[in-house]
Amino acid sequence: MKWLTGEDAKGLRFHASTPISFQGRCLGVLNVASAAWRELSAAELRLMRVIGDMLGVAVERSRLYAGSLQAGAIEERNRLAREIHDTVAQGLSAVALRLDTVDALLSAEASRDSIRAEAAEALRLTRQSLDEVRRSVLDLRAAPLEGRTLGQAVAALAERERSSPVKVKAEIVGNDRALPPHIEAGLFRIAQEALANALRHGGPRCVLLQLTFRPDGVTLVVEDDGSGFAADIPAPGRFGLVGLRERARLIGGTLEVSSAIGTGTRVAAAVPLTTGTLGA
Repeated sequence: MKWLTGEDAKGLRFHASTPISFQGRCLGVLNVASAAWRELSAAELRLMRVIGDMLGVAVERSRLYAGSLQAGAIEERNRLAREIHDTVAQGLSAVALRLDTVDALLSAEASRDSIRAEAAEALRLTRQSLDEVRRSVLDLRAAPLEGRTLGQAVAALAERERSSPVKVKAEIVGNDRALPPHIEAGLFRIAQEALANALRHGGPRCVLLQLTFRPDGVTLVVEDDGSGFAADIPAPGRFGLVGLRERARLIGGTLEVSSAIGTGTRVAAAVPLTTGTLGA
């Protein structure tokens, strides 16, 4: 307890201080001042220390959350770089090769049918690359849910593929309620990327996007009936699964992948929800 003096006291005569700490590290100081009392009781001092410790936890959580957002932004940039390389760049390279073939056929005065076939394939690849560019642009939106609930946003993902030959179905189970923004954004990005992987690599006829809300958590399942792969054979970076697992980890969840050749692939992300999580 210290007696305040001078013009800066502004009528306050006494103050007490306690550290704001977390795991033994001092993050700041909590000051309490009054114009009335001269001494705090032992219980009041204990309360101040408890409040200081609670503030320390809150400050540390805020710091960790800011770090997770930064890590998520870096991963997002890396993901987009990989996607542009794996889809758009390779697609345009394939178009260039087809057009080179068309040029060679024209120089050789080949049959019209052979030239038309190569030109048609170049056109198909161009349209496919354009679709990939559009998908990447949509993925770049700063606010992925755009004012919708997570369930509505997942349903919109399925609706976006309505013109695709692949049947994409969204199924929302439970109460489609609001979640902490970073969890909503993380689950939506997982759904987005897992769906893109299925369409790009799996060759499925059907894909199911299932979002299940429970009182203690939320689960996202993306399941397809495509070609699948041997999940027991290590393949670093296969279809971006490492990035998907990291996304789940950043929002406090887990992600499991099950697949076998010829049986399709199932990606399941689970995020527990606690009182602390909902208050984040």
